[in-house]
Amino acid sequence: MFMKRLLPLFVLSALLTAQAAVDFPEPALDVKPAPGKQTAVFAGGCFWCVEAVFEIVDGVDDAISGYTGGPKEQAKYDIVSTGRTTHAEAVLITFDPAKISYGQLLKIFFSVAHDPTTLNRQGNDVGPQYRSAIFYLNDEQKRVAQAYMKQIDDTRVLRKPIVTQVMPLDKFYTAETYHQDYASRNRFNPYIVNVSDPKVEKLKKMYPGCVRKKSAR
Repeated sequence: MFMKRLLPLFVLSALLTAQAAVDFPEPALDVKPAPGKQTAVFAGGCFWCVEAVFEIVDGVDDAISGYTGGPKEQAKYDIVSTGRTTHAEAVLITFDPAKISYGQLLKIFFSVAHDPTTLNRQGNDVGPQYRSAIFYLNDEQKRVAQAYMKQIDDTRVLRKPIVTQVMPLDKFYTAETYHQDYASRNRFNPYIVNVSDPKVEKLKKMYPGCVRKKSAR
C-alpha cells in the first residue's frame, strides 16, 4: 500500500547533484520576527519527504504530515491518494522565529525539499495531491512567499519557472498516525532510502548550519 514509484538511482543522483550546485539567494524580504512560535504550511510532493527534511531543521519544533486544500470528509489517505480530490499532501511546521525565519524555511523548501518547477508531480509521484504549494496564514507570509518566488525566477537559479501555488490556509487535517515520522520509523523502506534520505543529506550538505545538532538522523 505504501510502496511509491521510484526514479532510477542514477537519474535521482543526477537531479540532486544538479540542484545542489545551485546557489539560492537569501530572501530579500522576510516576515518580521515576533514573540512566540509561528506556523508555516508547505506542500511539495510526498509528505514523508517534506516532513523528514524540516523535522531536523534547527528552530523547527514540530513537523506534522497532513492534508489541506479540500473538505474534511475527503482528508483521508486512501481518498487523497486517488488524485481525485482538491487536497494536497502537506506539512505543518511549527518553528521558533528567534532561531529560523519564515524566509529561511522558504529557502529550504525551494532548494532542498522539492522541485518547484514541476506541475502536479514530484519525480514519479504524479497527481494534484503532489503539487507544489504554499498555504499562507496571513498577508505577510503571502507577500514574503510571492516576493521570494519572483526573486528566484529573476535570478534564474532554476532552469524552469516556479509553478508553486500560493494559497490561503483554510483547514489543515493531520494525517493518519502511521504517516507521522514515517521516514525515521521506516528506515529500510525503499522509498525512504532512495527518495527521502537523499533530500535529508542534501540539506546537511547545503546548509549544515541549519541542521539541529542532536537529530535522529
